[in-house]
Amino acid sequence: MKNKKYKGYLIDLDGTVYRGKQTIQTGVDFVHRLQEKNIPYLFLTNNTTRTRQMVLEKLNGHGVKTQLDHIYTPVLATIDYLLEKNPGVDKIPVYIIGEVGLKEGLLNNSHFYLDEDNPKYVIVGMDTQMTYEKIRTAVRAIRKGAIFLGTNQDLNLPAGDELLPGNGSQCAMISAASGVEPIYIGKPSPIIVNYALKIINLPKEDVIMVGDNYDTDIMTGVNYQMDTLLTLTGVTKKEELVDKLTPPTHVVEHLGNWQV
Repeated sequence: MKNKKYKGYLIDLDGTVYRGKQTIQTGVDFVHRLQEKNIPYLFLTNNTTRTRQMVLEKLNGHGVKTQLDHIYTPVLATIDYLLEKNPGVDKIPVYIIGEVGLKEGLLNNSHFYLDEDNPKYVIVGMDTQMTYEKIRTAVRAIRKGAIFLGTNQDLNLPAGDELLPGNGSQCAMISAASGVEPIYIGKPSPIIVNYALKIINLPKEDVIMVGDNYDTDIMTGVNYQMDTLLTLTGVTKKEELVDKLTPPTHVVEHLGNWQV
């Protein structure tokens, strides 16, 4: 496929480079071609259950050798967002619902500390150990004025032949109980893209968003008015695109059909 030559790539992971434990070889080879040509890229994942080091190790296990600074998650974007919104504030109280990636990412940063009673922010990421007590604590804090942040709004997560409840479903429950809609940080929010483009240091006109999920990856580009590349190796099927108001800029069966 002949295409515009993009100077930088924002790349989804699950469904694009791997699918759970399965390697998507055409996705891995695509990354290798970017590396060989020294084209800037940034992996943009919505997964907050893993630390960045864990993401790096997973990529390594699928044959992608890269560095930590090529991985950007909603955890990092949340930190950047909070520091930007609180200039000069040394300590920011937060209440966190989430797993190791989110908790370690925030609490290993000296600017944040856990406060269940009077947090300034309630931050909700995917938590497979969600409890009524966690929801109650979050709702109480939000009702008292805490700002509600959701790391991402994925309603479901593909797991083999099953769709599991995602963080968007958790946030919807807390939103219904508190009467407050969260500010979402991860894809398809422009917030995470804004920081990602600063890291890759290129204007949006020169960068393309690559992924397998129309509702997250492609809508990320649509919301930020960027070009998009949908690979049909994951969630979204070609026939589903008929109903979409804004089609992807490019569609490929797999990333082996894409020239960098």
